[in-house]
Amino acid sequence: MPGILLVDKPPGITSHDVVARARRALGTRKVGHAGTLDPMATGLLVLGVDGATRLLTFMVGLDKTYEATIRLGASTDTDDADGAITNVTDAAFLADDAVRAAIEPLTGRISQVPSRVSAIKVQGRRAYDLARAGEEVTLAAREVTVSRFDVLTFRRSTVDATGVVDLDVVVDCSSGTYIRALARDLGASLGVGGHLTALRRTRIGPFSVTDAVSVDDIAGECLIDPAVAASTVLGRIEVSADEARDLRHGKRLSGAAARLPSSPAAAVAPDGGLVGVVEKRGADVKSTMNMPEEKAS
Repeated sequence: MPGILLVDKPPGITSHDVVARARRALGTRKVGHAGTLDPMATGLLVLGVDGATRLLTFMVGLDKTYEATIRLGASTDTDDADGAITNVTDAAFLADDAVRAAIEPLTGRISQVPSRVSAIKVQGRRAYDLARAGEEVTLAAREVTVSRFDVLTFRRSTVDATGVVDLDVVVDCSSGTYIRALARDLGASLGVGGHLTALRRTRIGPFSVTDAVSVDDIAGECLIDPAVAASTVLGRIEVSADEARDLRHGKRLSGAAARLPSSPAAAVAPDGGLVGVVEKRGADVKSTMNMPEEKAS
């Protein structure tokens, strides 16, 4: 059966390791993801299984929530704790209000240069592969939105005789935002350097990590029905059996645009199965993605 799978990734393994485990547990090679997490990071991964992999294209761009810890007082070559420390500056002098003031310019619609060890491709190669090979990596800035960047806790300590400030933060952001880059840029603006020491993704769009299963508990009964998942993300339009057949055959539903809660939307047949994803075409509705009929649940 196709479906969407929510997994809580543990630290120390890659997202592709999680995909491999899902393939073995579910007995299928057709498993995809709607965005990865670094090995250090934990939290929510959204996977698509069999025919439901077609829905992932509508999920990769969803906004996200992260819980993270930023250390001020040290920079690394990867902008996180997995990298080598490149600079240390005593951060004991930093006042809480100064830190919050430095966060303000990093909220809203901002221009962000991704980390040099990101998965962005440069001339066909991943940036992290170039960086690990010792090649110079220059990435272009991109526009992202940070709608929330709140400090939950300030923790001050001394590491190797140098004062550091650890910030426990929560960030709501658009897809494509690098939390490592926020840590780097916050530290740079304060003149002490900064990097990420912990990261956990707790939300992707309407999906929460509280509803996810561990990698050891992946099973067929954990799958979210494609119609339920698509309706949760896009909203839904109920269609008749005749309309479902027409949509699958590439026909438009004349005058049905007024019935759409949004565009695109999930088209759901009388039996509860997902017909596909539809969009407005003037006053009509047309399918832009069909689920295989034999796999609709």
